[in-house]
Amino acid sequence: MDFFNQHSALWLLGLATALLATGLVAGVLAGLLGVGGGIVIVPVLYHLFTLLGIDESVRMHVTVGTSLATIIPTSIMSSRAHRKRGSLDAALLKKLMPGVVVGVIVGSIASGFLSGHVLTAVFATVALLVALNMAFKRDGFALADGLPGTAGTMLLGGGIGGVSTLMGIGGGTLSVPILNALRVPMHTAVGTGAMLGTLISVPGALAFILNGLDVPNRPPFSVGYVNLLGFALIVPATLATTGWGAKLAHSIDAKRLRQVFAAFLALTAARMFYGLLT
Repeated sequence: MDFFNQHSALWLLGLATALLATGLVAGVLAGLLGVGGGIVIVPVLYHLFTLLGIDESVRMHVTVGTSLATIIPTSIMSSRAHRKRGSLDAALLKKLMPGVVVGVIVGSIASGFLSGHVLTAVFATVALLVALNMAFKRDGFALADGLPGTAGTMLLGGGIGGVSTLMGIGGGTLSVPILNALRVPMHTAVGTGAMLGTLISVPGALAFILNGLDVPNRPPFSVGYVNLLGFALIVPATLATTGWGAKLAHSIDAKRLRQVFAAFLALTAARMFYGLLT
């Protein structure tokens, strides 16, 4: 509590407003892009925690853990909205699920040993690569027609689950461009990615809670590496706006959807690289 007493009521009100605004934008993106909002929540929380003076040793871990926690209700709402519109492919989800779960487990264990700088570098690098792919991919380009064999799909799901856990994002950030490159229709990739966000965020958030228990220098109102203040302010806003994003996704053509997705990823990567270099 003494930590918060160091700042004025107006300053704290500004912080709360920023968190609510983050939730509003993240909710729209969750429905629009199937990313669970983490692509916005992670960099914003990281910079807010920097302004708050949260210790660098735990800053990125708390950011990722809190983001994963907020993704849980958002991804559930988003996947339900897409399922009603027929853009959630249950057969595709079933094939990817085993690998994703294994990847989440590996990523969760690794997160307990990796430094904040490594987590930040992973987030920025992957976000930039995905953004470049989405921005410059030619129409009709495909790596293959459909998912690879059983072993390949297992590795694919494992990569999506593991990297997404380390980045604190929903599975759509990686699964949408990958599935689209395998000739899965864009809206189907987005809807399926939203459901992957649920599979990733639930065990991922739990792991960050366990990994952060009794760790010093965490911000107040944190359980493990999940900050309850951020969760309480962001989640209501995301739940209120997720449906808007899902409706918007079905009124925008696939090319426009890729452009929006790429723009947000590039902005996120630039912010994180800036944080590493300064």
